[in-house]
Amino acid sequence: MRNLKFLATAIFATVLFVSCSNDDDTPEEVNEEEVITTLTVTLTPDGGGTPVTLQTRDLDGDGPDAPVITTGNLAAGVTYNGSIVLLNETETPAENITLEVEEEDDEHQFFYTIGGGLDVTTAYANFDGDGNPLGTQFTLTAGAVSSGTLTFTLRHEPMKPNTGLGDAGGETDIAASFNVMVQ
Repeated sequence: MRNLKFLATAIFATVLFVSCSNDDDTPEEVNEEEVITTLTVTLTPDGGGTPVTLQTRDLDGDGPDAPVITTGNLAAGVTYNGSIVLLNETETPAENITLEVEEEDDEHQFFYTIGGGLDVTTAYANFDGDGNPLGTQFTLTAGAVSSGTLTFTLRHEPMKPNTGLGDAGGETDIAASFNVMVQ
């Protein structure tokens, strides 16, 4: 009888120990942050015309070289169709990160911040599966003659919906500011 109790206790303890084991064979999915070296914004006048290109390119990341920034001027009263392309140019050929951002649209959102008296308005033109803004496509309408900054910020895992960059949360994947003039 004593051996039976001991055997039952030993079996119970073994089952309890094995069932409480924390060796889950399913590894947690790792979503590595992509390297973004280049952000290009192309603004094409609605109805045709010469596109305006805004670009920041930083091939050495946090290295000693400053990013190369290209900017352009907008025409007053013109509406532009905007598109944003993100590249990782540390790879050959360059990897188009925009494709991943659009594929993971529920985890990303671009924000457009207008500063310094620049008279422009923006509107989102593409959205995620739930109807929340993504922002790799947008419209920009240039108002009166003015100048200021136009900043593009990509947030990873923002709260959606949100009222803007201030309450979006998430992590900034890239932010780029351009000095722009409306002429």
